[in-house]
Amino acid sequence: MQKVECESVRRIRVVSLVAAGALVLAGGVGAVLRSDPAPAESYLTDDQGRSLVLRGFNTASSAKSTPDGMPDFTEADLEREHADMGTNFVRFLISWRSVEPEPGVHSQEYLDRVEERIGWYADRGYHVMLDMHQDLWSGAITPDGKTGNGAPAWATYMDGLPVGSHDMWEQYYLDPGVIRAFDNFWDTTGAHPELSEHYANAWRAVAERFADHPAVVAYDLMNEPYGGTLQGPVFEAGPLTALYQKSTDAIRTVDQDTWVCVAPQAMGTNWGTPSGLGAITDNREGDQRIAYCPHIYPLPMDLGGGYEGTSRDLVDATVASWRGNTLRTAAALGDAPIILGEFGLDTTLPGALDYVDRIYATAAEIGAGVSYWSRDPGPWGPYGEDGTARNLVTALDTPYPRAVAGTPITWAASGDRLELTFRPDRDVSAPTEIYLPRSGFPAGVTVDGGEVLTWDQQSRLLTLRPPQSGEDVTVTLTPAP
Repeated sequence: MQKVECESVRRIRVVSLVAAGALVLAGGVGAVLRSDPAPAESYLTDDQGRSLVLRGFNTASSAKSTPDGMPDFTEADLEREHADMGTNFVRFLISWRSVEPEPGVHSQEYLDRVEERIGWYADRGYHVMLDMHQDLWSGAITPDGKTGNGAPAWATYMDGLPVGSHDMWEQYYLDPGVIRAFDNFWDTTGAHPELSEHYANAWRAVAERFADHPAVVAYDLMNEPYGGTLQGPVFEAGPLTALYQKSTDAIRTVDQDTWVCVAPQAMGTNWGTPSGLGAITDNREGDQRIAYCPHIYPLPMDLGGGYEGTSRDLVDATVASWRGNTLRTAAALGDAPIILGEFGLDTTLPGALDYVDRIYATAAEIGAGVSYWSRDPGPWGPYGEDGTARNLVTALDTPYPRAVAGTPITWAASGDRLELTFRPDRDVSAPTEIYLPRSGFPAGVTVDGGEVLTWDQQSRLLTLRPPQSGEDVTVTLTPAP
C-alpha cells in the first residue's frame, strides 16, 4: 500500500467511513461466530530444511519513484539495521516498469542493481523476498508521474478516461482512468490479453536471474492487487488467481525451488474480511512451494486514530477477524505458510507500540513471518529523517527464533525471555538459531531444555544442537545472572 507519511493524517469521506465501520464490525462479529482455526504448522524452509521465522522490513517505498528503481538505502543503512534489531528478512521492492522498460525487453542493468543490493543482504545471512510492487497501477496515470507506481507507461491503457487530482491518494482508485487501466490489464475489456503475458514473462526474467541466489527465498507476485470494476471473490477467484497461475508457471520454467507468494486483493482483506483467492497449482517436483502473503491495515487506525479507547476495540476486532480469515485462506491454498507482507503505522500515535506488539504476537501465534512497512525514514520507520533511532527500534529489538530444526508449535517472547516449543525433524542436522537482543540479555543467556552449541556475543546469535529425539521440545531462554 502507498502510505502517506506526513503530519496530516488521512481522512476518508463520511460515506466511506460509514461503510468502513460496517465492514470492521461485521468482521469482528464474524470472528466471534466462527470457530477459531488451528494455527498454521507450515513454514518457509532454508536449504538445510530448517523452518524460517522471518522478521524484517519493506525496503523501501523510496524505490517507487527513483529513476533507477532503487531505494534510497545504502549498505551502511543495512548494517545499522542488522546491528540494532537483528533482522533476518527483507521484502525488497522491485517494479515491472524497471524490469521491462520496453515491451519484451528485460533490463539486465536493472537486475544487476537489484543483485548488488541482494548481495548486501546475503553477506549478512538475510532471506530476501522480491516484491513486484504497484500502487494505482503506474506513474503514467498522471502527467507528472508522481501519483501511481509499478507498471510501465507502455502497459497503461486508460482509453482517454479522466484521472482527477486528489489530496488523498486512495481516491485515485475511483477515477475512471485508473479503473480502466486495471480493467485492461485483467482483460476485463477484452482488448489487451497480451499484458498478463508480459507480466508473467517479466517474472520469468526475474526468476531466471535469481533462481540460484542463496539469499532469495520468495517472489511476491503482486503488491495489493486491485480489480478495477471487478471486486471481491469474482476478481480474486477469477483474473487474480489466473494471473498468479500464469506467473507461477512462467517462474517454474526457470526456477524450481524459490517460494511463490500470493497476496489477496487489498480492498477488504487489509481490514480483516475474507479472501476468495483460488488455489495455485505448483508445477514443481516435490512439495508445493506456495506461500500466502496478506497485509493488515485496520481502518480505525488508517483513518488517523491511535490504539486506544473505542479505536483499540475496533482494531482488536479487526485483528481477530484477520487472524481467522488468514488461517482459513492459507489452509485453502494447501496449508500454505504465511508471511505478513505489510503492516505499519505512524508510531507517534497513542498506543502505537502496543499495536506493534499485538501484531507481532499475533504473527507468532499463527506462524507468520513479518515485514514491517517500511524502512524509509520518518514517523512510520525505525529512524528519523536525521538518522536518529526512533521508538520502533526498541520495540522491534526482541528475541525470536530465526531458524528452527523442526516445526515450531508455539513461541512467545518478551524483552528478556523466549519460550519455544517445536517438533524436531531428524532429517535436519543444522542447529536451531535464535536472536537475543543486548538489552534483554546483556551478560549472556541461560538455556533450559536445549543444548547450547554456540553463543556469539557480537552478533547476538545463539545456536542449539539439534535434538536426537523426535519428541516435542520446549526451550526457555532467560538472561544469564
